[in-house]
Amino acid sequence: MERETQFIGQSAAFQDAVDRASQAALLDRPVLVIGERGTGKELIAERLHRLSTRWDRPYVIMNCAAMPETLIESELFGHEAGAFTGATRSRAGRFEEADGGTLFLDELATMSMGAQERLLRAVEYGEITRVGASRPIRVDVRIVAATNEHLPALVEENRFRADLLDRLSFEVITLPPLRAREGDIEVLATYFGQRMAAVVGWDEWPGFGPRALAAMEGHDWPGNVRELRNVIERAVYRWGDPTKPIDALSFDPFASPWQPTVRAAKAERANAAASVAAPPAAPSPSPGPVSDLRAAVDSYEKAILADTMARCRYNQKVAAEALGLSYDQIRHALKKHGLNQ
Repeated sequence: MERETQFIGQSAAFQDAVDRASQAALLDRPVLVIGERGTGKELIAERLHRLSTRWDRPYVIMNCAAMPETLIESELFGHEAGAFTGATRSRAGRFEEADGGTLFLDELATMSMGAQERLLRAVEYGEITRVGASRPIRVDVRIVAATNEHLPALVEENRFRADLLDRLSFEVITLPPLRAREGDIEVLATYFGQRMAAVVGWDEWPGFGPRALAAMEGHDWPGNVRELRNVIERAVYRWGDPTKPIDALSFDPFASPWQPTVRAAKAERANAAASVAAPPAAPSPSPGPVSDLRAAVDSYEKAILADTMARCRYNQKVAAEALGLSYDQIRHALKKHGLNQ
């Protein structure tokens, strides 16, 4: 699927977000782009670069969620040869690659606290230090970052640095979800539909029938524009008659009468887990007076252990979880009562 670079939409909420991005692009300041998945955060970030004074300089993209925590600092700031196992030669990081231009940090909220601390220094002082190096390097980079998380809430939970948020939030552009973009669903659907009709070789665009239009407006679109595009393109290529308006949509590509019964399997596993985790029925103490309390308690404990182990098919780990014990505790108890054979 090729990269979509056009902004399609006429709703006031969407146009306001695009206008704010156009204004912020002219200022050489950090910008945060917030929005649900599929709302077009990447397109806004690219617009911020293309309309800025850095438009002819590098535009570097880094998806923070795609990087293991052990490598993200090396990817951002580079490393020297021998800095860690496998670092056979020096390598420039994304900051150096973006020098003079824009660095787009997607999925910012997934960045580790250690990387956040070093990112703060880079934003605040305009210098970075490669992993394994002792001397800093000056860089001139504009930061644009995106996330679908509410960062102030992450600050409250100590999962995001408050000082870094302060530095990055000069401007915050929050993109509206598709369900809030009044009038844009049909506009976007027509745009994607016409493009797909050309791909499959239709001579004319038949439009949508009333059932399809009603279904579009009634859908919540959790995947936003990306989901809409998939639904419309799938509907076009499945529609058998290009002379009639498209009047059938499939929102769930996995829907099938023969799909695996995942829910039934999950319910079965949940019932089994509940059965195992249920407190064991306490064996009835022997009637009559107790002459040796310690022996009676040990006998009762042994009976509970034996009953739980039988119900858990002699899986010590599962039995430990059912009784609220650690693995070491249940092993000790089983050994004590001679049940670990």
